[in-house]
Amino acid sequence: MDIQNNVDADDSLNMGVATKIRFEYEDDEVETIEEVAASSSNLEEDSTMFEPEDSLLTGDEKTSADYYFDSYSHFGIHEEMLKDSVRTKTYQNVIYKNAFLIKDKVVLDVGAGTGILSLFCAKVGAKHVYAVECSSMADMAKEIVDKNGFSDVITVLRGKIEEIELPVAKVDVIISEWMGYFLVYENMLDTVLYARNKWLAQDGLVLPDKASLHLTAIEDADYKEEKIEFWNDVYGFDMSCIRKQSIAEPLVDTVDQKQIVTSSVLLKTMDISKMESGDASFTAPFKLVAERDDYIHAIVAYFDVSFTMCHKLMGFSTGPKSRTTHWKQTVLYLEDVLTICQGEALTGTMSVASNKKNPRDVDIMLKYSMNGRHCQASRTQFYRMR
Repeated sequence: MDIQNNVDADDSLNMGVATKIRFEYEDDEVETIEEVAASSSNLEEDSTMFEPEDSLLTGDEKTSADYYFDSYSHFGIHEEMLKDSVRTKTYQNVIYKNAFLIKDKVVLDVGAGTGILSLFCAKVGAKHVYAVECSSMADMAKEIVDKNGFSDVITVLRGKIEEIELPVAKVDVIISEWMGYFLVYENMLDTVLYARNKWLAQDGLVLPDKASLHLTAIEDADYKEEKIEFWNDVYGFDMSCIRKQSIAEPLVDTVDQKQIVTSSVLLKTMDISKMESGDASFTAPFKLVAERDDYIHAIVAYFDVSFTMCHKLMGFSTGPKSRTTHWKQTVLYLEDVLTICQGEALTGTMSVASNKKNPRDVDIMLKYSMNGRHCQASRTQFYRMR
């Protein structure tokens, strides 16, 4: 699958330029370890914090903070993730086709869930795997490990990474599926970075090691009218106070690529092996160039993930032009309807930060402007993912 990403060119990242990198992704069934081994035996910015409008912070402030771990106790959310073949098969291929990264290594699985990544690692010969899971799914993971005959290789530990103690001083590999909606929602990245700083050996690996956030713009008049403008006149009554809340809450949904009006732009790249916790809060500029005459109703965000230490670069994209994942895309609706002509640009900046009261929520500030033949606009909008 061809996607726009940049995983190695640090200089170009500083300029916000993406280079074309081809991820190896197999649509077919995954090969067995033995088949893989037989065919591959010769392989050895200055962060800006901001305060959203107070009106956007009303309501239950503890939604994701208090119920985050409980939500991962139910099998349904794990079923959805496991059935996301783009997600799960990519991790499986990374491990099975690059066993040299895992074999005879001590592995830490952060946020192990059902233990699927730990099982993959054990299957290719990991020396030992410590699977850490905070929710009650840890009990199921222990049973799954035992049923599959890996209890001597995988140790399941229930608790928060920040509170548990491992029986070893260092690990060779940290693996985690930490990505949330909009990449950083739920703030699990901080947990991975904490584990990296505390337990990863000096020459250890983090899988995945690169992630990037991208933007594009879409036409979406029908949905905006149905779900947002609806509140302006509800059976003859003005309920526009709810409209203000609805437009401030990003929508997670699948975007039809036919709706895309502009180019895509790389907003932020994160190097998980080197970055610090505060780097996930940032302000970055963007410039989206119209590819046809149309209207813009929303900005769409999506992310790519890369495993650059593999023999061949592997990873996946959650963009609207790629196969659908359970992350879908994140849609931020604009107050304005922008009339844009081919070649004209929508420019601005996006600021992203964890919410101060609930760090698992994400505050987003979008500043945009355009000066086209038929439309001139400039506005700042605040959003909160919760």
